Amino acid sequence: MTTTTEFPARISIVTLGVTDLDTSARFYEALGWRRSTLSSPEIVWFRTADSVLGLFPHDELAADAGIPEAGEPAFRGVTLAVNLESPALVDAALATAVAAGAVVVKPPTTTSWGGYSGYFEDPDGHLWELAHNPFIPFAEDGSLDLP
Repeated sequence: MTTTTEFPARISIVTLGVTDLDTSARFYEALGWRRSTLSSPEIVWFRTADSVLGLFPHDELAADAGIPEAGEPAFRGVTLAVNLESPALVDAALATAVAAGAVVVKPPTTTSWGGYSGYFEDPDGHLWELAHNPFIPFAEDGSLDLP
């Protein structure tokens, strides 16, 4: 008898390890994101269009995963992205992020693949890409309509 295990293709929560929970929470609130009422002094939750963003102390997140805290690497090999409907909206979102305290890593520019994209760091160095990809449309609910 063969058993099949289903693994749904979705990301429900992204949790970022942060050094100062209050500072990071204020940063994301300054982007215009609404803090969930389920937040507590130990963890802060933000609802996004498709998932949930959690902020949790870095050392506690490492302990929860059962791994040693190795310090802050220069690049973690992960980026988070927000796709937007136009290059002008990418520029406007970056201006909002900078006003909230973000550091621009790569200013938005036309890409080799025909889009428009740039990167910033949040207060803990997590990389965020802001991008316009003219080849991936948006669904009515604001999610990407990826074929």
